Amino acid sequence: MTFDDLSALRPDLAFIAHWVPQNAHVLDVGCGDGVMLQYLHSDKQCSGYGIEIADDKVLASTRRGINVIQQDMEKGLAIFGDNSFDTVLCLSSLQMMKQVEDLLRDIVRVGAEAIVSFPNFAYWPHRAALLRGRMPVSKSLPYQWYDTPNLRCATISDFEELANQVGLEVLECVALGADGKPVTFLPSLRGSLAVFRLRKKAVH
Repeated sequence: MTFDDLSALRPDLAFIAHWVPQNAHVLDVGCGDGVMLQYLHSDKQCSGYGIEIADDKVLASTRRGINVIQQDMEKGLAIFGDNSFDTVLCLSSLQMMKQVEDLLRDIVRVGAEAIVSFPNFAYWPHRAALLRGRMPVSKSLPYQWYDTPNLRCATISDFEELANQVGLEVLECVALGADGKPVTFLPSLRGSLAVFRLRKKAVH
């Protein structure tokens, strides 16, 4: 899979991929159909594993040649030792978790760095929907309120605050538009997806 293939299929993942170093050992928590790991393996010579619970997505990942472990990430990453990976990905999965703080701590325990993305609830169409008295539905939040797998709604500022509370250092924070490109002007209002690069704060 080439960068152009990934850009056409998932422009958000194409942007995030540039934060993953060449030859990195990667864990993708909630890897979905495995397209990100397939790209990182073929184009950046990365190694690693995906974790996924859904049967159809595990099958799709396997068909892409991904080493995927079928496991509920809510149960933690105890099967991996400290600093087992260069980079841990948790892309558009965090909002589905019950214990967000615990998972964040576990992610930076097993990885030197983490890349986390989630739908930005402060995105202007979401605000407009709420003003109309409706729950938001968008490309980044594609579900109706009654069938959504999302348990959490967060803004960029909310996540920055939580990261600080659980002892994480924010290395980079970018808001992506619906086209997968960074939004620099009013990112909290105009970005549909928040992306953070994190690591555990150094203890002095």
